[in-house]
Amino acid sequence: MHPTINIAIRAARSAGNLLVRYFDRVDTLKIDTKGMNDFVTEVDRAAEQVIIEVLRKTYPSHGILAEESGNQPGESDYQWIIDPLDGTTNYLHGFPQFSISIALRNKDVLEQALVYDPLREEMFTASRGGGAQLNDRRIRVSSRKSLDGALLGTGFPYRERAHLDAYLGMLKVLISETAGIRRPGSAALDLAYVASGRVDGFWEIGLSQWDIAAGALLVKEAGGVVSDFNNGERYLESGNIIAGGIRVHKLMQQRITPYRNEHLRF
Repeated sequence: MHPTINIAIRAARSAGNLLVRYFDRVDTLKIDTKGMNDFVTEVDRAAEQVIIEVLRKTYPSHGILAEESGNQPGESDYQWIIDPLDGTTNYLHGFPQFSISIALRNKDVLEQALVYDPLREEMFTASRGGGAQLNDRRIRVSSRKSLDGALLGTGFPYRERAHLDAYLGMLKVLISETAGIRRPGSAALDLAYVASGRVDGFWEIGLSQWDIAAGALLVKEAGGVVSDFNNGERYLESGNIIAGGIRVHKLMQQRITPYRNEHLRF
């Protein structure tokens, strides 16, 4: 395993212990509202700080892009992309589906990825060119060749209502051709599930870089395809993402493309 992944694992486990410790007493947490349906707690901030402290100790020159503390430029071309709690709304309701997402980027290239589910103690990791693993066991995307029988993951555009009609069109066409759609509430974990073959594909509108950076590399290293809605590589910029096995991704792309609007060029 790559040395940087070992450090990221140490950071994720420390933050995960903190999240689990407070999970049964979220009613005691101070909650702030960043925007419509967008919440942050003192645990989000504390978990992020724990992660940054561990990473900075070994890699002081690396930059940081984190959900709560923003962009912290470094002296090197390396940048850590961190979501300390992906699925905050789930967490606040005691719904057991949330994760920690950590990725390492060198200039514009994603090099390392980690998505950690602290409740199930599932650690998904990937290194560019080295494949993807779940708790040190190699994982692959599903080999499904059609949408018939496929199980897809998604997320609702709950922050930007301008995308709702476009999304509902995508949902309608995909739900009619598949075995079902799941909306668990943590995009990072959804992408990890694509990488491990638990779901056959995933799409969502308007995500942030820290939601999808690690998951995107996981899917690619597990043999899958990741794109924006224009079948390009700008998913980190746009936040619009389609991921899946080669054939399922292509079929999802074909179904989603007609529902793009002026807000969803990518």
